[in-house]
Amino acid sequence: EEESAALNEVMVTAFGEQKRSAFTGSAAVIDSKKLEKKQLTNVLSGLQGEAAGVQMVNNSGDPTATPEIRIRGFSSISAGKDPLIIVDGSPYDGGWNNINPADVASVTVLKDAASAALYGARGANGIIMVTTKKAQSGDATITVDTKWGGTTRIKRDYETINDVGQYYETYYKALYNYAVNSQNMSNYEAHAWANSTLGTPTNEGGLGYMAMSVPAGEYLIGDNGRLNPNATHGNHTTGGNNTYTIMPDNWLDEASRTGLRQEYNININGGNGKAQFYGSLGYLNTQGICNKSDFERYSARLKANYQAKDWFRVGGNVSFTHANSNYTTGSGNNLFYFAQQIAPIYPVYIRDANGSIMTDKNGKVYDYGDAAIIDNDRPYQPKYNPLQDAELNTYDGHENQFTINGFADVTPIEGLKITLNGTATVQNRKFSSTSNPFYGYSANTYPNGYVYQGKDETYSYNFQQLINYKKDFGLHHMELLLGHENYRMNYDYLWGSRRDMVSYFDNQTLAGAITIDDNNSQRQDYNTEGYFFRGQYDYSEKYFGSVSVRRDASSRFHPDHRWGTFFSFGGAWIMTKEEWLSKTDWLNTLKLKASFGQVGNDNIGDFLYMNTYKIVNSDGNVGLITNTIGNENITWETLNNFNIGVEFELFKSRLRGNIEYFNKKTTDMLCFVAAPKSAGYSGTYDNIGDMLNTGVEVELSGDVIKTRDFTWTIGANATLYKNRITKIAEQLATKNLEDHPGYSSGSYYYGEGLPLYTWYMPKYAGLTEDGRSQWYVNNNDGTLGTTTNYSDADYYVCDDPNPWMYGGFSTSLSYKGFDLSVSFTYSLGGKAYDNGYSYVMTNPVQSNTGYAIHKDVLNAWSADNQTSNIPRWQYNDQNTSAFSDRFLTDASSLSLSNINLGYTFNKALISKWKLSNLRIYVTAENVYYWTKRKGFDPRGSFSGEASTSTYSPSRTISGGLTVSF
Repeated sequence: EEESAALNEVMVTAFGEQKRSAFTGSAAVIDSKKLEKKQLTNVLSGLQGEAAGVQMVNNSGDPTATPEIRIRGFSSISAGKDPLIIVDGSPYDGGWNNINPADVASVTVLKDAASAALYGARGANGIIMVTTKKAQSGDATITVDTKWGGTTRIKRDYETINDVGQYYETYYKALYNYAVNSQNMSNYEAHAWANSTLGTPTNEGGLGYMAMSVPAGEYLIGDNGRLNPNATHGNHTTGGNNTYTIMPDNWLDEASRTGLRQEYNININGGNGKAQFYGSLGYLNTQGICNKSDFERYSARLKANYQAKDWFRVGGNVSFTHANSNYTTGSGNNLFYFAQQIAPIYPVYIRDANGSIMTDKNGKVYDYGDAAIIDNDRPYQPKYNPLQDAELNTYDGHENQFTINGFADVTPIEGLKITLNGTATVQNRKFSSTSNPFYGYSANTYPNGYVYQGKDETYSYNFQQLINYKKDFGLHHMELLLGHENYRMNYDYLWGSRRDMVSYFDNQTLAGAITIDDNNSQRQDYNTEGYFFRGQYDYSEKYFGSVSVRRDASSRFHPDHRWGTFFSFGGAWIMTKEEWLSKTDWLNTLKLKASFGQVGNDNIGDFLYMNTYKIVNSDGNVGLITNTIGNENITWETLNNFNIGVEFELFKSRLRGNIEYFNKKTTDMLCFVAAPKSAGYSGTYDNIGDMLNTGVEVELSGDVIKTRDFTWTIGANATLYKNRITKIAEQLATKNLEDHPGYSSGSYYYGEGLPLYTWYMPKYAGLTEDGRSQWYVNNNDGTLGTTTNYSDADYYVCDDPNPWMYGGFSTSLSYKGFDLSVSFTYSLGGKAYDNGYSYVMTNPVQSNTGYAIHKDVLNAWSADNQTSNIPRWQYNDQNTSAFSDRFLTDASSLSLSNINLGYTFNKALISKWKLSNLRIYVTAENVYYWTKRKGFDPRGSFSGEASTSTYSPSRTISGGLTVSF
């Protein structure tokens, strides 16, 4: 009978490869076939929704953005939570965007201690192993892949009042209610006052601009609260002795564009029995959805292996990347945040009396809302126009990354292999930014221009010496690994800034400005060293056992506490190889596995074990100021990791699956302990906390239909997950809320028995009888009361942002050369704070007007609508949208991640053209997403801080062609 193919697959593991059947740990493998269907700037984005236990946030459409990844939850409060990235066997420091996804053969995610313990002090957050394509024997194959497409903004904005007339109606209503309820005006007086106030300056209650005109003697808003039917768009205003036209613009449309994306990759692969060769060249140019936002990458890779002797094999792997980046979000105010939050009545441009956009030496004249040209002050962020800032101010980066790897295998006797590996990476980056001297806040701050330049260099190397021994004793098989690894990273950063530029456009360098503003430099050194052993055994390829241990040291701890020991052991049993189960027709594979181990986390920053000082100028003499107080006793965060699971294949392997339970407990968790202000320093770090993550992972895939010509496959994965802090040290437990000892920091409460990032805020108590907001307070007798004074509201432990389940699902179909695949990702549960919604639900007050207003305020409380939970719509009602659990929103989301449709030509046909493969396809990435409220996007944060201040999400649709010959 045919044996299960999956169990015979070879997978990349720590310091080598292993048959899946012998693997006792937990890992997910994403191969190049899945990655090739996606449009990826960085390869790690390809993990989205593909592996159980892997949680990712990245809702930014910025072409330079990289995702954040968590594997099986959070292992720390204060230490780093990112997984360790391994590329071709060595720790990688070259930047995720510098790996060309077209060069990647597979990505393996190591999730438990049995798979990650050999990385010791750096394995607590999981391991992501990227393996580039290998040089293969055989006739040389040349493959060319090209993609062309466009990127557009996903228009899931808040349902704000975008009609100019309706916006004035709504603002008029707030003024009218204020005049009647708070100023005791009559209805007619309130009507007249509200109309006359609409276009007045902010300090008089108005919006500063009147973008509509009405015939002389008529009001813009009638006494019925509706727009005058004679009102028209556009209104004249003055500035100096000139007349101008105020014409409202759609800021989001003006800010957005369709960005072009083009990608070209070519590789050659081939060799003979002794020498194999792989080479590739790649080019990517992807434009963002707004001007001055793009990413360009040139990449090259060369891999070669040579069997010099029967007992001696050598090889090398060299890669180079050059990348250019432009950023648009560094201009002080985020462009997309500004464009979404500004009221629809304000113009982007200055227009002359005829309504034509004016120009000057720098192009179109933009309205900064600061009365510099027209006699109007914009209450919403005056002196800013991020559209022109994005055009004139520069924020760019350039980098070169070079990695060289070499290895030598010596096989002195059968079964024994000695390997020497060496990898070195150099990454040089240059950053520059300028602030223009012409307009707005930039010109007011730097009237003659400002330039900043910085350069950094990261140099790292990794050396490994490995001894592998394999031996069969009848039905017994043994594999032993003994190794030593040394890793070092040096980082240098130098920067400077100047003002008073000689020529803004012609010389944007430090030498082109005359006044020194500031400068500084920084250096970091980090070193680890480890000795490790792994033993693996199996009997008759049925029973498997593994054990590993690593003795590791990190430069981030005091020499007396620098070394730690980490270990794991695991076992597996392929039950379907037992005679009593092997004859079961419907059960093809059943494998049980379990493991336990300890790994560490040293990602806490450098020199925290020692006192550090700032060097200052003290009247011309060297002076020292305390910077940090060290704690020489701090040591590893230790993660105890238990995993048990079952893998199965049913019905002639038509249904395949994997179910696992994990229990991860972090001990000696590092926390920052604040010092009293009188101490003269902020605080120190100590090992004073524990945390627990538990969960169940499920992965299923099945062939619903499988015939000679047609295949339909469905796959899904889910992670059911729970996190909680189990211990907070007494010196940190300054509060005890609802029997949870702990402490608050910002918007979060860190308490025993609670999940990480538990919200800590006032609780909204609904409305008073007259429609005002109120919040809960604690009465002296232990009962709950309410207050309309926000500053008197008490803070409470509220919900947490962690989902109770997340994952992905997909389907694929193929029929006679045609193929279609569709994939989704999802997250269920958790609460995120909807900052964007809270802002557009805010009542106008004297210090805050001119912003976008959500349509939900049209359903606000009124005498005729007393069942509403939305505060009354009245000017100068304070704190109506203050920070509280009113805006904690279900963070569940569903994303249509990828669609790929292609056709592969018949080999018999294309062989006449001397081709071995020809495929045309269309692919769409990040197609759409759904959340609780339109405009609300919780996918960009693990801590629940949903915000509109990020770069707007975007989709990319491309057509492609792949040719091999």
